Amino acid sequence: MEINVKEYLIIIKKRMWLIAICVLGVTILTALYTSSNYQPIYQASTKLIVNKTVEQDQLGKERIDYGAIGVNLALMNTFKEIIRTPAIMDKVVQRYPDLNVSTDQLISIVNVSNLNETQVMTISARHFSHEKAVKIANAVSDVFQVEIPKIMKVDNVTILNRAKSQDYPIPINQKSNQYIILSFIVSLAGMVGLTLLLDALDDTIKTDEDVRDIFAAPTMAYIPKFKDKDKEPRTKRSYKSSKKTGETPYAKTIH
Repeated sequence: MEINVKEYLIIIKKRMWLIAICVLGVTILTALYTSSNYQPIYQASTKLIVNKTVEQDQLGKERIDYGAIGVNLALMNTFKEIIRTPAIMDKVVQRYPDLNVSTDQLISIVNVSNLNETQVMTISARHFSHEKAVKIANAVSDVFQVEIPKIMKVDNVTILNRAKSQDYPIPINQKSNQYIILSFIVSLAGMVGLTLLLDALDDTIKTDEDVRDIFAAPTMAYIPKFKDKDKEPRTKRSYKSSKKTGETPYAKTIH
């Protein structure tokens, strides 16, 4: 079946106003929905180091234990898991009741990571409130610094930097227009497809080709569609045209 692109464009053009209204409506509704349901999420983080690499030799001088460095690196995954367990989080909830969070909430809020091949860990907290994210990150770091020596017999945990409040914090989930753009494209494609489908389902007779296809007979003649200006009497139109050109209409008087 031959596809006539020109005919499709004519069909779409006939219902362009309907397509435009529907696409515009869907896009506006999507924009309103995304704006009303958007809630910024802020992140605050602290960095600390777990270090037990300095020992004293027989002369009382400090020296670096390189074997302990390898052990500490191997234990980093263990430290990360310990932080996100009730052994630490329960203590945070007890010592910082002003946070108004439960142990399970803290575990879901806090994330722990470390740089590859280093003993530096990052404790980050995400929350809808920037101030609360800062407090949670610092609270978890403080409790970990106190409790981890009791659990792992590590006596050298140092907080490298604490989370600080910012005057103008930037959320990690900034507003995006991807849903608005996607709704525009989908609604436009859907309306164009619906328009073509409705035209394909329309079995009314519109052209002389439809007459030939249905009755299997040639069309001898057809009556064109008249516009309003074509409905005026011919003599009246002739009179108006002659009047516009300055001609004097001929009138014969019979006595």
